[in-house]
Amino acid sequence: MHIQNDSTASTRAAGRRRMKGGMTLGLLLSLCTAAPWSWAEDPGVTSNNIRIGATLPLEGDFKVYGLSMKRGMDAALADQTVQKRRVEFVAINDFYNPTEAVKAATQLIEKGIFAMVNSFGSPTTKAVLPLLAENKVPAIGFYTGAAFTGPGDVLNFRASYAKEVESVADAAMAAGIKPTEVCAYAQNDAYGMAGVQGFRAALAKQPGTESIVAKVDQILNMPGDNPERNGIGPVGVYPRDTVSARPGYLSLKKWEADTGNRCRLVVTTAVYDPAATFMGYARLKDEPWIFSTPSPAGGTRLVTLLKEYGIRDQVIGTQIVPALDSSLPVVAEARKALGEDLNYESLESYIVGKLFLTILRAIDGPLTRENFLKAARHQPYDIGGIRVDFTTDNQGSDFVMITYLRDGQFAVITPQELAALFK
Repeated sequence: MHIQNDSTASTRAAGRRRMKGGMTLGLLLSLCTAAPWSWAEDPGVTSNNIRIGATLPLEGDFKVYGLSMKRGMDAALADQTVQKRRVEFVAINDFYNPTEAVKAATQLIEKGIFAMVNSFGSPTTKAVLPLLAENKVPAIGFYTGAAFTGPGDVLNFRASYAKEVESVADAAMAAGIKPTEVCAYAQNDAYGMAGVQGFRAALAKQPGTESIVAKVDQILNMPGDNPERNGIGPVGVYPRDTVSARPGYLSLKKWEADTGNRCRLVVTTAVYDPAATFMGYARLKDEPWIFSTPSPAGGTRLVTLLKEYGIRDQVIGTQIVPALDSSLPVVAEARKALGEDLNYESLESYIVGKLFLTILRAIDGPLTRENFLKAARHQPYDIGGIRVDFTTDNQGSDFVMITYLRDGQFAVITPQELAALFK
């Protein structure tokens, strides 16, 4: 009986060894046939690469943004490694179209990406974020000032459009403009309404503006993708993907006629061509308005377009990165890396690329999305003289620089110069 039990035990042990060996061989075979990133720390991470992605307008009417942004990222990531891995940036064209952006993001997720970094546009971001959240893909440094907080993990580098517009309106009112003399012109979508939110915030700080703020709230709270926001208050709008200036202009003229107030400053939240068309149309109508433009339309292309309308001044521009001739180390580095391709879009993207690398290198442990987000929120970072802080919220920077179009180019303006402008 004893000998029989030993024999049975030996047989069973041999069977277990064969089963274990088979399982090990099966596991090795499955690893060999799996996608190269499936066995890594997280999707997009292999033994050699860290793959990140973006959806950008690389073709079509808005390619001036997308191409500059890609150049900035490529320059920042060139020859850089993290934990002996090269960072690979894959950008897919989306034409600044929400539907195309979702298709492009789906392609990137299927390829396997660690994170989405430096995508473009507010309406496109709004469309893509639910997909990224579903697949647990972080969104970092997108070119949008709509100040999205989710869904999913969103880390915004740039100051919000609301902050840009609020800063200009605050500065103008500090310089002597009355709250009733500030009006707004905006793209009729998430991008434009983010700017109108900043307009509202500036007005709400001033005494006696309750009735105007109520009108602005009515405009902001209208449902739908392209509601009829014209003709209600001190705001004119135009539909996205158009340069139709007249309806928004007439909305502001109606406000002036109905209230007896005059627009001295019109804060705009538009992109290049619609912004220039509106300013040119108002100038054609002999309006004495001074305009402001946020960073998406405050670059050299706007200057070129405005020259065609004979406009060489009377425009305030805001930027969320330092001046291109700044002595800050990161700007000097970008100047050297980008050369003639340096502009505000490529500079911002260069900074975002450097920020991404800096956070990756601060990870304590394996390269996982969870560890990346922990590192991002653990401490403030200095990116070549620019402070970025995610420790208290998802807004990394609130920096806004005010410039003025003078002799055909935007230059930094002091509060004293701004006060003189509005006298």
